[in-house]
Order: sequence, then C-alpha cells, then structure tokens
Amino acid sequence: MRDHPHDRSPDEDAPHPDVWTGRATNRVQWLMALIGAACMALGVELAVDSAWTSGITPLVMSVVGCIAAGLLVLFGTLAFVHVDLKLDKECLEVRCGHIGVPRRRIPLSHVVGADFSPQITPRHWGGWGYRWRPEKGTAVVVRRGEGIVLRLWDGHTFTITVDNAETAVRVIRERLRTSTPDTAH
Repeated sequence: MRDHPHDRSPDEDAPHPDVWTGRATNRVQWLMALIGAACMALGVELAVDSAWTSGITPLVMSVVGCIAAGLLVLFGTLAFVHVDLKLDKECLEVRCGHIGVPRRRIPLSHVVGADFSPQITPRHWGGWGYRWRPEKGTAVVVRRGEGIVLRLWDGHTFTITVDNAETAVRVIRERLRTSTPDTAH
C-alpha cells in the first residue's frame, strides 16, 4: 500500500498504513547501463572479429578489459536505478535496484529520530549509490531531491532519497512515539 501526498493534508492526523512503502527512481542511470553494455559489446566484437597482428596478449587484455569494465558499469548502475523503502511497525528496510542488493534493515528500536531533507544531492555524498562519509554517515542516493535522514542510537545517520519523504518521516515519528514506553507514570 502506498501513501500519496495528495490523499490528505500534511497536518491531518489520519492513521497510517501498517506497511508504508516508498520509492525513488533515477532514469539517467539507464544511460550509464547502456554505456556498460556497449563496452561489453566492444569486448565481444574484439574477441570475435580480431585482426590483431601484434599478438594474443594485447588482444586478450583488450577483450578482458572491455568486458570487465562493461560488467562493472552495467551492474553497478543497475543496482542503483531505484531504491525501495518499506516501513512496517518494527523496522525500516531499504532495497536497491532490481535484485534488491545492497539491502539494509534498520529496526525502529535503533532509530532515535527522523528528519525530512528537502534537497539531497549526489554531489554532497560523492556520487550515486550506497555511500559512507565519516563526517556525515551512510546514505543511499539514487537521485537528487527529497529524502529522509534517520538519526540512529549509535550517533550515526542514515540518509535515503525517496519520494514523499515528508509522509515517511511522519510515519516513522508516529511509530517511534507508539513504540517507546510511557515513562510519565
């Protein structure tokens, strides 16, 4: 079940679904995947139709290099074409790409708070993908735009670019309030 921003106003205290899902997609990554596929095709073309007179070693190095670079670019970009976020009553799970790897599962008991960030950019994190920066924490960045910044109990942060991040932050905060025991009594 997906929660949409146009279904209700941000201030309305309507109940949230048991499982909230969100997603962010970057279609530009498909261009990089095509470049990777082209590198692989070049490697195959070199292997099949080679008229290299300088020896087998340069040919093998060229073929292996093109195929390796193509595979690296192809699978590296396909892993971060999109990110899926699933938030249930116990944990938040982030899955990347079509295979769902890399994947991170964060129990809500490890989350201290959640904040909305209106502008997360790959430039701030050193590019697209699964990123770690000692001064900033960990992030899954598949596109620029809105996202969630989780503050974890160990002092680290985990940032995710996801559509409709404001609603996700409200759901997380609500679940954190209901999961913490009442200490006023």
